[in-house]
Amino acid sequence: MPHVNIIEYVTIASLGNATDFGDMTITKTYRGGVTDDTKGLIGGGATDDTIDYFNIASLGNASDFGNLTTGRNGKSSVDNHTRGVWGPGGGAGDNNTIDYVTIASLGDATDFGNATTGNTQTMASSGDAS
Repeated sequence: MPHVNIIEYVTIASLGNATDFGDMTITKTYRGGVTDDTKGLIGGGATDDTIDYFNIASLGNASDFGNLTTGRNGKSSVDNHTRGVWGPGGGAGDNNTIDYVTIASLGDATDFGNATTGNTQTMASSGDAS
């Protein structure tokens, strides 16, 4: 998979192709994203630990949010519209690290805990209790 810095969007209410939104701060592959419905975050990628953010309501380039505790790829990510969580993934060897951020506040990720084993290409899911 090529490393790219492109952010694209689709209008879910209508059929059509993706459109350019802006660019990430660096080129990445295998990244994970979370949102609080106002701010979008894109974290990690290959062995990269960078977290970028952008304002969902307006087109434009991403800015630096902070960093994951360790670089990884193939990670899963999930959010509850307040906290964003990145699961384990590959990188400098498979790792079992789980990180989180408070989406509304810029800054580095904090260690959330660990998966039972190191994994790559993980998947995640969340539900809305409302």
